[in-house]
Amino acid sequence: MTGRHIYSVGEINRYIRNMFAGDGILSAIFIRGEVSNCKYHSSGHIYFSLKDAKGAMSCVMFAGDRRGLPFRMKDGDKVVVGGRVDVYERDGRYQLYAKEIRLEGEGILYERFMKMKNELGELGMFDVSYKKPIPKYAMNIGVVTAPTGAAIRDIQNISHRRNPYVQVILYPALVQGEGAKDSIVEGIRVLDSLGLDCIIVGRGGGSLEDLWAFNEREVAEAIFACETPVISAVGHETDVTIADYVADLRAPTPSAAAELAVFDLGEFRKKLDRYADSLERLTSGRIRQDLRRAEWYEARLKASSPGARLNNEKFRQAQLTDRFDRAIRVKLQSASGRAERYPELLQRAMDEKIRGAKARRDDLGEWLERGAKGALARDEKRADLYLARLDSLNPVKQLTRGFSFVTEEDGHALTRVAQAKPGDRIRIYVTDGVIRSEVTGTERVNSEKQGPAEGAPAKNTENTHGE
Repeated sequence: MTGRHIYSVGEINRYIRNMFAGDGILSAIFIRGEVSNCKYHSSGHIYFSLKDAKGAMSCVMFAGDRRGLPFRMKDGDKVVVGGRVDVYERDGRYQLYAKEIRLEGEGILYERFMKMKNELGELGMFDVSYKKPIPKYAMNIGVVTAPTGAAIRDIQNISHRRNPYVQVILYPALVQGEGAKDSIVEGIRVLDSLGLDCIIVGRGGGSLEDLWAFNEREVAEAIFACETPVISAVGHETDVTIADYVADLRAPTPSAAAELAVFDLGEFRKKLDRYADSLERLTSGRIRQDLRRAEWYEARLKASSPGARLNNEKFRQAQLTDRFDRAIRVKLQSASGRAERYPELLQRAMDEKIRGAKARRDDLGEWLERGAKGALARDEKRADLYLARLDSLNPVKQLTRGFSFVTEEDGHALTRVAQAKPGDRIRIYVTDGVIRSEVTGTERVNSEKQGPAEGAPAKNTENTHGE
């Protein structure tokens, strides 16, 4: 095991999980099997197993994905489950995370549904840039649905309640079974040619097989090509068809489609009343504002008449004459006073300037002298300090104090015990020459009083003999 990397359990579980996540098949897979150990947890999650004759697999469907589950699952159900296979790191076991569950009879249809959805999505038929807005005040609405179903009755009732003046035009179509797709396509084309405000296409709820006509490619293409805005209203809120993706607006039910298409006449009238009140307030306010402005213009017109302007000019001329006379008198008095004081003021200013210049000259000379002396003293101290440091670093002076400098035979300095071993030849530099010696032993000395180094004699560790 030496030299091999040893992994933790968590690392291996994470590694395996990453392998599963990178597998294209396991990340989006459909598995057929029989349900067993099915438990609906209080949290909303569903825990169950899928089994067949050869094995079993743990599965979970989280509460957020249950909205698309059209039935309550139980043990023994034959189902097709779509989702991803992943590893639960904490327990180190893999399981199927379900996104879609269909009874086995619907599984094939569901696979066809997903294939059609992907194909049309790649063609851009679901792109929001192609969605047409539904008119806010539609008055002529077409409906493609069965003539005897609950869908048309709900649409008619809600339309009459919200706005009895809206015209609902029904195209009686087959919505289930043989010929349903062709009937729906024909209904869309016929109503589109009538220049209506919008078209509702849909039917009541049912199984995936019952709703299949609205998953056909021909129906999707007819909705996409329709010039009139289309509202899709197929089944219940949990039912989703290809028509819902292609339509300009999806309604969860036919009743909801009527609510979206038919504007509420009562609310419309209330809104008109509010607009009328606002318009009346704005108009009254504007009239009052215009009257005040007219009165102001009238006053300005009177003030601008020739007689008023002449009187104003006379009054202004008298004011200007009076102000001119006062200004001339003030100027003459001020000039006379300044002329008398100019010699005295000039002499006083010159004396003040001379005294200030002398004071600045004396201060500057004293400042320069102090600065020169201080700089000289600092330089002398710095020079003495440098000389003392230089003298303390003189290696020769260190040798005179009894210190020596030791090197190996080849001249490399010996600074640690580990560099020498018995039998090595060394040189010891002193003040007047070199001592050649041979190491007979070493001893490591530190603050913890460690014993002699391995292989060294316990005593007489300083024995050397010179050449």
